[in-house]
Order: sequence, then structure tokens, then C-alpha cells
Amino acid sequence: MSRIYLPSSGPADWRRLLADPSKQWRSGFSAKTLAHSWEAAGGLPPEIVSMLRVLGGEPDLLLALPEHKVPLPGGSRGESQNNLFALVKAGEQTLALTIEGKVDEPFGQLLGEWKANASPGKRQRLAFLCDRLGLHEEQLPPDLHYQLLHRTVSAFIEADRFRTDAAAMIVHSFSPQRRWFDAFARFVSLFGCSAEPGRLIPVRPDASRLLYLGWACGDPQFLAANEEGRQGFSRDDFRIATSG
Repeated sequence: MSRIYLPSSGPADWRRLLADPSKQWRSGFSAKTLAHSWEAAGGLPPEIVSMLRVLGGEPDLLLALPEHKVPLPGGSRGESQNNLFALVKAGEQTLALTIEGKVDEPFGQLLGEWKANASPGKRQRLAFLCDRLGLHEEQLPPDLHYQLLHRTVSAFIEADRFRTDAAAMIVHSFSPQRRWFDAFARFVSLFGCSAEPGRLIPVRPDASRLLYLGWACGDPQFLAANEEGRQGFSRDDFRIATSG
């Protein structure tokens, strides 16, 4: 995984970072929609700002890394490729934030399918994810989406690396029907909490490093984004970067 990053000149720079750009980079789908939303904001989109204000002060984007890979233990394919990783300053706190972009796409494989004939590496990885989240494997239903586990733990791992005060995973959804919100809500319920669109939920308030989960409702105008749209990034400090 590269540790060298380059400034973004606009949404098109996000395309080359995708696992399969020819399939994933399409108007109305999450990758392109998310890129246009964040680039248009020149920082944090307003719906993300609104959620993070509960942390105190006006949230400020320090750094954003599209398609950011976070290594996980267990096996040779041990990376979680997060749609976006961001460092945020909110009042006196710093936050390591992973963003999972969604329109109508599901959260990937169900845990029961992922665990079928699991290798020792997979079992090691699941044990690691459960430990970081303070969950027991027996608590995890087979219809839980595995992606929600490793995206959330990615935020914890990067919070450790950057020594932030808190970690958060937010689903940034542009689905007018809020597709897959029920799957997200089931995940939140594992922590004894209730999910609500537009609200940042503290799911481990007693942990040494706070963990938050949230569902942000993105502006549907970006579903029709195209390459003739806004390209430039207006901040002088190039806080949105793409990996080199």
C-alpha cells in the first residue's frame, strides 16, 4: 500500500483508484456520486458537517483520502478498501472517519456466506474484528453484512495510527429510498443502540477511544454528476488527496 499521496484536481482523479473503474465509475452509482459530492463541497459536505457538530465546534476537514486501503490481519487479501478516509477536527477533538458511499448497492457479502468453509486466515480476521468492536462472534447473525464490520474497524485502526480522540464510520447514502438502511440499523443494534438517519450515534461510550456510527443522507443532485461538472478543488492546501 502506497504511503505517498497526490492532490486531487477533481472527481475524475478518484476513478483510477477503483478496483474496477469500468464498472464502478457510472452516474447514479456510489463511487462517482460520492466523488462529486465531496469535491463540490471543497471539504466536508453539509450533511456530514451537520452530523459532526455534536462533537463540539464547527467540523473542519484536515485530510481526505479516496479509496483508502487499511490492512487487516489474516490471509493474503487482508485489506479493507474504504471509499473515503478523512481526518476531521471538531472542537477540541480529532476524528478518524471512514466513509462508505452508497446509492442502491448492497453492503456486499453476508457474514454467513463469508464464513462458509472459512480458512484459518478468515477466522483470525473475524476474531480481530470482534475484539476491536467489543463484540462476540456468537452475537453476529448470519445475515449481518461483513463489510460493515471491517469498514468500522478500519476507522479504529487509523484512529490508532493517527492518534485521534475518536473513530467513526458513516454511510454516506444518496438513495432517495434509503436502500439498505435496515441492514445498517441491524448492525448498530448489536451495540444496544438505535440508528436514525442524519444522527451520529455513540456506540461505545465507555471505550478508551470513542466510536461513532452514522447514516448521512446525501444530496440527490449528485446522482446525475458527469465529467463536465465541477472539477477543481478550491482549497489552497489540497486537503483532498488521491493515493499515488
